[in-house]
Amino acid sequence: MTQTTPGGVRVEIDGPVAVVTIDRPEVRNAIGFATMDELGTALDEVAASEASVLVLRGGGDRAFVSGGDLKELNAVRSHEDARNMASRARRLLDRIADFPVPVIAALNGHALGGGAETAVAADIRIAPDDISIGFNQVSLGIMPAWGGVERLALLIGRGRAILAITSGRIYDASAALEIGLVDIVVPRASFEGEWRSLAERIGAIAPGAGRAVKSVVNAAVPAAHPDLEAAATDAFATLWASDAHWEAVEAMTKGRSGPPRP
Repeated sequence: MTQTTPGGVRVEIDGPVAVVTIDRPEVRNAIGFATMDELGTALDEVAASEASVLVLRGGGDRAFVSGGDLKELNAVRSHEDARNMASRARRLLDRIADFPVPVIAALNGHALGGGAETAVAADIRIAPDDISIGFNQVSLGIMPAWGGVERLALLIGRGRAILAITSGRIYDASAALEIGLVDIVVPRASFEGEWRSLAERIGAIAPGAGRAVKSVVNAAVPAAHPDLEAAATDAFATLWASDAHWEAVEAMTKGRSGPPRP
């Protein structure tokens, strides 16, 4: 079963394997407000199906998710609106982190800023050897706001997470694999076959086994921290509404050579 929404979210459910694709080539698969709504609807559809594994990917081969859609986010100026925006996106990614079946992020392209936050909301990350991933929001005078700080610290450790976020380093696939930011790296030529094979293997295990494993792991090592939402989104909103952030956005827009979307 395949359905494509007007905002570019495509849902494909083939037996035990569900694939949700963000396909917005004109903005490198950036997430806007309509995309958030459509992703929520897609998660509802997959949760109600017989799927036992979910794959999240971007369309094409340039970007997995390039972050938030700056054309829309430029209208978000006040502290309150920034906090609400961050909470909305964070709760969506918390749903992915808490999803009842294993979630694979198939990183078809670069995952920067909010794209990296989307990637670490998944349980498993598989990538071709030519992509980059990084939390480079600091280049715009802001910080990750969608739960990525906590999830990154869980994946790679406290010190490495602070270093990655404050330096804005962009990791190539091999470096990301070395520190545990991605789990599997394969040649670009075999990437499509590899992530599909991985999803099929997970989908083929005994009915209910994947859900049971996910529930126990989530209980032991929570990937969502709703109790931290208020403080995290407030800290982000303060940075977002600051002059330094908007000066960085203006410089990036004028130069067209700055960092990808937050």
